[in-house]
Amino acid sequence: MPGYRHRYMFYMTGLPGWMRFGFSPGWGGLPPMAQYLQQTGQLPQFMSYMQQMPMPMQMPKEQEIEMLEQQADMLEQQIDAIRKRIKELKEE
Repeated sequence: MPGYRHRYMFYMTGLPGWMRFGFSPGWGGLPPMAQYLQQTGQLPQFMSYMQQMPMPMQMPKEQEIEMLEQQADMLEQQIDAIRKRIKELKEE
């Protein structure tokens, strides 16, 4: 749909911008979703639901170091391959 680029995020998420981002800077007071939760009396249930959500686990330091070293090795290999290809193209 050419000319409708501003709608792609809506079609992708199904949510209007004020719900995705929580508020519009031009509005005063609470964001619309918070107003809705407060007016319908669902705010306490929502807060208890948010507290039950699991927190992201932090990986052990050794495991994170190993993962980062693997990523660095992979990136070095990719850089070497790119430099090799650049050298081949310059020689042609």
